[in-house]
Amino acid sequence: MGIDSEDERSESSKKRAGAAGSERREDPENASGGTASREAEQSEASDRASSAERSSADRSSGRSPREDGEAASREDDELVFPGVPDSSTDDDEAVMVPEGGSTPPRSRERADQTRDDTIRTDGVGPVDDEEACSPSTCTCGEKTADPAPAADDRRVATDGAGVSNVDSEGNLGDLEFTEPAEGVSQDVYDDAPDTRVGIPEGVDLETPEYSIRSEMNDIETPDEKTWFMELDEAVIDEGRCIQCGTCVAACPSDSIGVGEDDLPKLVKMCTGCSLCWDFCPRGGLRYERQWKITGGEDNVKGAGDPITEFSAKVDDDWTDGAQDGGVVTGILATLLEEGEIDGALIATESDEEPWKAESFLATTEEELIANAGTVYNQTLALGNLDVAQWEHKLPDKDWEDLSLALVGTPCEIEGVRALQDFDWDYQKQNEGIRAVDYTISLMCTKNFNYYSLIGEQLEEKRNISPEEIGKMDVLHGKMMVYDHDGEMIVEEDVENFHDAALKGCDECADFTGFCSDVTVGSVGSSDEYSSVIIRTDQGMKAWDLTEPKLDYHDLEDKSAVGKLQGWDKKKAFESLERPFDPDAPRFIDYTDHAENYGTALNPHDKGH
Repeated sequence: MGIDSEDERSESSKKRAGAAGSERREDPENASGGTASREAEQSEASDRASSAERSSADRSSGRSPREDGEAASREDDELVFPGVPDSSTDDDEAVMVPEGGSTPPRSRERADQTRDDTIRTDGVGPVDDEEACSPSTCTCGEKTADPAPAADDRRVATDGAGVSNVDSEGNLGDLEFTEPAEGVSQDVYDDAPDTRVGIPEGVDLETPEYSIRSEMNDIETPDEKTWFMELDEAVIDEGRCIQCGTCVAACPSDSIGVGEDDLPKLVKMCTGCSLCWDFCPRGGLRYERQWKITGGEDNVKGAGDPITEFSAKVDDDWTDGAQDGGVVTGILATLLEEGEIDGALIATESDEEPWKAESFLATTEEELIANAGTVYNQTLALGNLDVAQWEHKLPDKDWEDLSLALVGTPCEIEGVRALQDFDWDYQKQNEGIRAVDYTISLMCTKNFNYYSLIGEQLEEKRNISPEEIGKMDVLHGKMMVYDHDGEMIVEEDVENFHDAALKGCDECADFTGFCSDVTVGSVGSSDEYSSVIIRTDQGMKAWDLTEPKLDYHDLEDKSAVGKLQGWDKKKAFESLERPFDPDAPRFIDYTDHAENYGTALNPHDKGH
């Protein structure tokens, strides 16, 4: 009823406005004077008419003036939405929804727009009447919406608004797919495959970065991705592994460990970063190239390019149990005493298996003396450079400030030198690799498998138990074994023990440790003296510190060292299936190696 009354008031106002306009047009005086008086009269008349209309509306609705005031108060507190029926129940059936064909009530804004005869759409000016009224919004009845299309005329949308493989009868048809372009990348991003995207700002993902490979590609490295399975196929399964531990140290995801057979094994998923292959001295590392990189252009002839050479021994009682002159132990003890190093990674005898060597970090002179002497099996030394396992023995300082000495065979020294040449994160082994400041290489023609040498060759074939052995030595081409009283119990050509030797040692042309700071051995010196070759400034520093404790003179027989080095090279040239070339790139592509050695090209396909 309120809406009807408002419509009636609107119609009445229009009639009065029309009558007043007619009077003004007929009376010329209204245009020139008496304006205020006429406006007052019109206002008073309008007020009386409005009051009469409100009274009439109140009587027709049955409301009293008091109720009218309360209603006005409620309107101030509550917003009334036009077109929404008032309901005091939550029952959905009680709420009447207007039918779709009914005309919605017009708002005050709409009424004002109608009185102006225009609809302002941009705040600039009026629009045409044709645009002001459309079939969908027409309220005057002059324009009506187009009739709905017949069922037979309906079409299926093919512009994304509907399925394109359904015809007008609703039958499903076949779809034709566009073939992808050939030879064109389907990647969404233009970044490199190893680029991480969508990382929140400030988040540090502690995972290995594989930009390592892209860095290596700039410095003599193969392009192909190589997996541990390639290393396993070409080196380990072929019996060519020399147990240096370089692959364990190089792995940036710590995926390589040591098996019960003392050989490298995969302990986590391989990421295919290629580093285990690239740094293996029997795999991707061209070790003769490393000689030049470490020692210079002349470090490939004879026994290399040393600074000086001596025959020396430590003049002390503890040398009785040491190898030859005890020079290695003497140098390490001096470096510890002078504060040059915090520890030395050496070999010690296993508590469970006599004469089996294991890696050990000595941090005192007493530990060094207790472990003096030589054992003839590898310890995978580079796989034991995780300083966390030795934390209880090391001083309380940042690992970046640690300084270590490493004693090893020539292949182990080649491996650590190559690793140190690159500024990469080797994960667990990283601090240990960086901490190696002094390297001492032991002269070596070959090394042995512990179980083959001690178990088969000595215990089974020669009836010598490990507990009887007091000392072992390889000298002048002879294998010499002594008991605890110093009496020789075995002296045979070392070739008689060839079956116990590591097969990969035959490919090594480095008898004197071209990449070390100091080389120590027995060849070229008389009994109880060690042959010492100083190769670098760091080695000279260690010698100068140790010299006061040594009895030394010039190397007695340089030719003996050179002759054995020449023999070692000749043997390697016969065993190597690849070209020996100190000027070639440092890293060997696996495909080239596989071609030379006849190994499978893609063993990782089978492994995965």
